[in-house]
Amino acid sequence: MSGVINLMDSSLQAIQGGLVVSCQAPRSSPLHNPNIIAAIAQASVQQGAVGIRIDTPEHVQAVRQQVEVPLIGIWKREYPNSLVYITPTAEQADAIAQAGADIIAIDATLRLRPDGKSASELIHHIHDHLGKLVMADVDTLEGAIAAADAGADLVGTTLYGYTEATQTQTPPGFELLQQMVEQLTVPVICEGGIASPKMAKTALDLGAHAVVVGTAITGIDILVQQYVNALHSPSRPEKI
Repeated sequence: MSGVINLMDSSLQAIQGGLVVSCQAPRSSPLHNPNIIAAIAQASVQQGAVGIRIDTPEHVQAVRQQVEVPLIGIWKREYPNSLVYITPTAEQADAIAQAGADIIAIDATLRLRPDGKSASELIHHIHDHLGKLVMADVDTLEGAIAAADAGADLVGTTLYGYTEATQTQTPPGFELLQQMVEQLTVPVICEGGIASPKMAKTALDLGAHAVVVGTAITGIDILVQQYVNALHSPSRPEKI
């Protein structure tokens, strides 16, 4: 088990103080292709990214073949009886681990899970049966504390602003980040809503162990759509 522990320690050290790039694309996008996602991940690492966050086993496997930095793996699956969709059950965690992820991220909010089990049970499964680190994606301080108490190795602000409890809030959750840094003993990851290098630096200055950036770097579909919508919106031109 000591070898696994050393691997865990090295993964956390490797991403400390750095940028983790989330390389994902909508299923309807031509970019949603393992080889393309792997190329984007490889380009990110070449430019200094210390880690990559990837969705689906196929993409994790493809990226694993191209980069050696720590991979945070997730598998988004929707169930009719639950709003939890980021690696909701052990089935998804098993597949992500087998594909080569070093860290498995799960939705660790206090919401009902599709299999009726708790986030704590999933965390223990990932530790005991898969030998992998767990990143807990949360939305509130209460959820963050519960996830850390359950054994999560790192906790992220990922779902702040994206759940019923925080739907009136706009990410990034810098206030939540500060509270988590002050009250948790595990590394805290800032993820969600980081739209500029300056914001990423702010997150580190507030105590984040690392910063995850997705849309602002790799969200071509969303970014193009935003530009197109802005260009076609009925508004008066600004004075230059």
